[in-house]
Amino acid sequence: MDVEPTLTPPGPAPVKKSDLPVRIVSAVIMLAIAGTALWFGGVVLDLFVAVVAFGVFVEYVRLASKFAENPARLASMVISGAIYIGWGALALVVMPEALLIATMGLVICTDTGAYFTGRAIGGPKIAPRISPSKTWSGLAGGMAAAGVWAAVVVLTAGYLLSAIGPTGPSLGAAIEVANVGVAAIAGAVLAVFAQVGDFFESWLKRRAGVKDSSRLIPGHGGLFDRVDGLLPVAIIVGTSWAATQAGL
Repeated sequence: MDVEPTLTPPGPAPVKKSDLPVRIVSAVIMLAIAGTALWFGGVVLDLFVAVVAFGVFVEYVRLASKFAENPARLASMVISGAIYIGWGALALVVMPEALLIATMGLVICTDTGAYFTGRAIGGPKIAPRISPSKTWSGLAGGMAAAGVWAAVVVLTAGYLLSAIGPTGPSLGAAIEVANVGVAAIAGAVLAVFAQVGDFFESWLKRRAGVKDSSRLIPGHGGLFDRVDGLLPVAIIVGTSWAATQAGL
């Protein structure tokens, strides 16, 4: 007599462990290091920017080497990457610290606004083959958040400048001095460039067949993953600042 085999019911699917605690700890450490560099400023801040830029360049070269068809192609990518990353780092160095903080804040607002708006609204993808999670609604949210940030920064600067006058700090005087509308538009435009930088790195990772630029930062990937949107914005803001100071 044949005996039917006893079927064991499948157990519950394993619960994927959240990496949120690791991400939070890593973020706190990153903020502490960056904050310390900003606090000391000067040479310490410049060295910090240089070290991060070098780390980003190393990660960029590793990505490029995974898909460059030949040595000539790799050499051209290395040279263009050195210019791109070096220009961004130099732009951050020449900025006043207040402008550096404002630029970093704008990129953070862009990423945050894009993330939450994209998750809440969803909708059509911008370039699903490059970055499947990026949506047009997220881009709009990032632009809005960056525009608000830029407007607040300019209005705050105007308020602080009004304190120098004989009447003391005045919100009305700040509104007269600060062109909030232009600042909001500029912030929204810079948000687009931040997303372009994000897409560029995503394209590199897609071509290289990897998820992160490296595993240097637990829960966050590599340095390039953290500053991909900052680089193009820093180039635009820092170059514009330098040109203004040179009277161009």
